[in-house]
Amino acid sequence: MLLAGGRGTRLKKLTEELAKPAVPFGGKYRIVDFTLSNCRNSGIDTVGVLTQYQPHVLQNYIKDGKDWDLDSRDSGLSILPPYQCGTEERWYDGTAHAIYQNISYIDQYNPDYVLVISGDHIYKMDYNLMLQQHIKTGADATISVTEVPWEEANRFGIMNTDGTNNRIVDFEEKPSNPKSNLASMGVYIFKWKTLKSYLQKEEKNELSSKDFGKDIIPAMLTDNRKLHAYTFKGYWKDVGTIDSFWEANMDLLSKESNIFLNDKDWTVFTHEQCYAPSYIESSATVNRSIISEGCEIYGTVENSVIFNDVIIGKGAIVKDSVLLPGTVIGENAVIEKSVTACNVTVGDHSIIAPKDADSEIILIGESMENKQTRVGLSRVI
Repeated sequence: MLLAGGRGTRLKKLTEELAKPAVPFGGKYRIVDFTLSNCRNSGIDTVGVLTQYQPHVLQNYIKDGKDWDLDSRDSGLSILPPYQCGTEERWYDGTAHAIYQNISYIDQYNPDYVLVISGDHIYKMDYNLMLQQHIKTGADATISVTEVPWEEANRFGIMNTDGTNNRIVDFEEKPSNPKSNLASMGVYIFKWKTLKSYLQKEEKNELSSKDFGKDIIPAMLTDNRKLHAYTFKGYWKDVGTIDSFWEANMDLLSKESNIFLNDKDWTVFTHEQCYAPSYIESSATVNRSIISEGCEIYGTVENSVIFNDVIIGKGAIVKDSVLLPGTVIGENAVIEKSVTACNVTVGDHSIIAPKDADSEIILIGESMENKQTRVGLSRVI
């Protein structure tokens, strides 16, 4: 069950018209490609995609899952938006409520185990390895965790384990003083009968926020259910902020951290679009960058990720930036340490750059004419 209805408010302009999983990433992909590809590569053939916020682009992009080989006749991929049932007419109130509303969908397959994942993280993972541990330990729930820097641990849901057999003894949501740096990846495997009973119980609780992290997991811990952590050692990135989105794209420019180069056998599939080959003018300069199809490069590109159908004008300089599809950079413009929203035009001679090295990443959210600014505290243009 793939949770793909998130709004991603911290991504600001990038998610005004897109669900977070539909946001472009890495030059040619969308964020949701990673979890769909993980399912395909793990041999999972039945996937329910739960949509809600701005679902149209995402649903049209995924369709029947054919691009990820998830279009089998007997199972395959199903889009599961909120729907009216009985006397109830409501949106998904939380992650757990989204699964609750689709109990009948899951029950038709009579599974022993259910995998619940988020569609808004960047990682490659074989879910079979996690399932093997889950079965071996006899856990009621297994939660995938990854070690994060201690200074960032207060941004995540943190799992505290007993230190010997990875049994989870405590869960803290964004703690101010974390006891552990094992962050929840939003990847869960449950015994279906156990999860179903907790979903039904939480639905009757009027005070519940109906969320896995806030309600289901704490309730299971209170009841002394057997919860285990599965430690994931590979690359994982939560791209929920402009800074982290920029960082994840910048990681692709290093061979050591490029998720595509590090495991070429684990293919990330995507919905292909047809663009002409990119054109790079003889006077242009490109260094340590990704240039996707359909681009026209007449200026200088350094240490940047350039998506499809981008035009960079003569004399322009783009450095340490991520330009989403349809971006146009005018002649002699300078763009540094920035992220553009889709279809943004930056006028000739504009200068958009941080005020200093400590400034946050700039989000260029709308088109502009000849704007010259060194951005300090303000980060959205």
